Amino acid sequence: MSSRGVVIRRDAGLFGYERALVRCGLGPVAGVDEAGRGACAGPLVVAAVVLGPDSRRRLSARLADSKLLTEHVRESLFDEVLRAAEDWSTVVIPAAEIDRTGVHVANITGMRRAVARLAHRPGYVLTDGFAVAGFGSESLAVVKGDRVAACIAAASIVAKVTRDRIMRALHTRYAEYDFAQHKGYVTAAHAAALARYGPCDEHRKSYVNVAAHAVPTREARSLWLEDRVLATSLHGVTETA
Repeated sequence: MSSRGVVIRRDAGLFGYERALVRCGLGPVAGVDEAGRGACAGPLVVAAVVLGPDSRRRLSARLADSKLLTEHVRESLFDEVLRAAEDWSTVVIPAAEIDRTGVHVANITGMRRAVARLAHRPGYVLTDGFAVAGFGSESLAVVKGDRVAACIAAASIVAKVTRDRIMRALHTRYAEYDFAQHKGYVTAAHAAALARYGPCDEHRKSYVNVAAHAVPTREARSLWLEDRVLATSLHGVTETA
């Protein structure tokens, strides 16, 4: 692959893109990726990461696309990435904004914001999968970038771990949907909760599967509380018996 005369071999390894671009005076190189695009609840989180010059030595060989890693490994790599990063930023786009603009526009906007929030403007930006204009720097879309470019893989981990933590926090407010388990993605259990309680404030109301079960949040919470009271009562009867 090439960009402005820079030739990057596909077998150059996870740090091949950064090395080639920096050698040609196009560094520092920022990787950008998002988490939550396919969810129907919770925010979209976008991260931009510029890895330091010694990051290849400092980062674990486990660095890879966050979707291929366990939650435990992602959490440990998150700390490694932040220690190795020369610069990084995150942008959290709430469900309401996704409903207003659409998820693709929200994603593009989030990528631009994330790069703009870096302490220093990068010389080059690598994005995962599709091209994005408006960074103020040259950029390149990398197919399966979170698996072949270290800075994109690092951004993938930062975005995913940040979003997972947000979803676990939301679980404490909306326990009936079990956000801590499925993180707002469409699963059988999540679909059943939507059908039972309707959407909460953190659901993306513009999504067809969410809109199909729209009921007032107060009514949904009331129904959940009734379910909890009943479950507690039945549990007590079982224990007594």
